[in-house]
Amino acid sequence: MQATSTILIATAASCCVLMAAAQGSDQIDLRPRLDKREYQNADGETLPYRLFVPRSYSADKKYPLILFLHGAGERGDDNEAQLKHAGVLRFVSDAVEAKDPCFLVAPQCPKDDKWVPAYFGLKRPPEAPAEEAPGGPSRAMRLVMELVDALEKQYSIDPDRRYVTGLSMGGFGSFDLCTRRPNDVAAAVPICGGLEPARVEAIAHIPFWIFHGSDDSTVPAELSRNVVEALKQAGASPRYTEYPGVGHNSWGPAFEEAELVDWLLSQRRSKK
Repeated sequence: MQATSTILIATAASCCVLMAAAQGSDQIDLRPRLDKREYQNADGETLPYRLFVPRSYSADKKYPLILFLHGAGERGDDNEAQLKHAGVLRFVSDAVEAKDPCFLVAPQCPKDDKWVPAYFGLKRPPEAPAEEAPGGPSRAMRLVMELVDALEKQYSIDPDRRYVTGLSMGGFGSFDLCTRRPNDVAAAVPICGGLEPARVEAIAHIPFWIFHGSDDSTVPAELSRNVVEALKQAGASPRYTEYPGVGHNSWGPAFEEAELVDWLLSQRRSKK
């Protein structure tokens, strides 16, 4: 189900309201709800991750799964930092679980890796390699895809309700995952990320709600605008919300959008 083409510009007043803490009005820290785990493949490669399993889980029912990809500043191996920006935990709140319980998985990228091999359109430090042409996934992204496949073998996941969201480096990662698994992702919510416009053709059938801050000096809003325009040229109708006066931390208001939970969980996979 594709959303109607929409460009939403939030007012400054609404941004202030939306920047409220993501844990909810009672300010409960929801991070302990996600178990600390480690994925290990047959080659001995590992990836730490946090996992929320619905407390009402039954193997007789199919559940949606949300993959959350964190930003570059949260890389490491402590299995904690990836939940530093906790707005995504809104999806494991009591209210959401009572209505539509879902899995939430949050892997942690190693310090020496990234979700996407190259950050197209961004300035890099002199020691960084030149931009790479799209090719195979980064090691971290490959392990993420293996992790999701392993979880689907262990739990009763609805193949028509797999979602991905991420911020900054994770916004790039969200787009990248969609290009690598275009027939697996039911919907995506990339926040302050980007993608080479030439790669959107294969993902135009996926519903997107894209977010960015107009004053982002780390990842220019132009990158999201370019993706949105390319998706439209490919026949898609992405939703795009740009917050005026907001910098790189647009994930704050994005995860507090009133319609976000219902919009994401209402999407169903459509294959190209």
